[in-house]
Amino acid sequence: AASQSTVCEKIMELLGQNEVDHRQRKVVILSQDGFYKVLTAEQKAKALKGQYNFDHPDAFDNDLMHTTLKNIVEGKTVEVPTYDFVTHSRLAETTVVYPADVVLFEGILVFYNQDIRDMFHLRLFVDTDSDVRLSRRVLRDMKRGRDLEQILTQYTTFVKPAFEEFCLPTKKYADVIIPRGVDNMVAINLIVQHIQDILNGDICKWQRGAVNGHGRTYKRPFPEQAESSSVLAAGKRSHLESSSRPH
Repeated sequence: AASQSTVCEKIMELLGQNEVDHRQRKVVILSQDGFYKVLTAEQKAKALKGQYNFDHPDAFDNDLMHTTLKNIVEGKTVEVPTYDFVTHSRLAETTVVYPADVVLFEGILVFYNQDIRDMFHLRLFVDTDSDVRLSRRVLRDMKRGRDLEQILTQYTTFVKPAFEEFCLPTKKYADVIIPRGVDNMVAINLIVQHIQDILNGDICKWQRGAVNGHGRTYKRPFPEQAESSSVLAAGKRSHLESSSRPH
């Protein structure tokens, strides 16, 4: 599993939200992976050969992502796209996300786009060792039936360069950096306690910096995740590591 998504899942587990009906959850996880663009026939052919760069910012439908997050922040029920990583297609089925107090938004490039980045109240960056990212990616993709040589070629051609060019620089936007990912239970427990404080009403407002001398206050917490960076979003902002990426 990817570090970022693993961290989010651990947070949900510790908060006891996994046992709660989807309509009643106070904390929900949203993944950037659901917002990959619909590929053209030519792009899909490249993707099936491991020659399409899914780690580039242009691979994501940022307009749809921004609209969806905006609706979530406004307390609306939304339908999130479902992406099939085997066929590299956006499916007709969608995932319904009901209003929640805290939203964890995880992905490799959630801090790259400023309009989206500014929506998060707390940004978390999960910092995972590059060797760990690669090994997890290899194991994951081999379970999906992919060829080892293709996995390694894709990693050196697209994943690693894109991580260094696009993902890693967004680390500077993080409010909190979590080394070692899900193994860092001290940091995860602090985040869980912070979310519990929000849910209990001990923290009722978020304020992010000052704009022209005026602070901006948000009624709802909204975190985000980035990669290795690994990202968490929903009442917080976090980063996901690139090794957790689906492609």
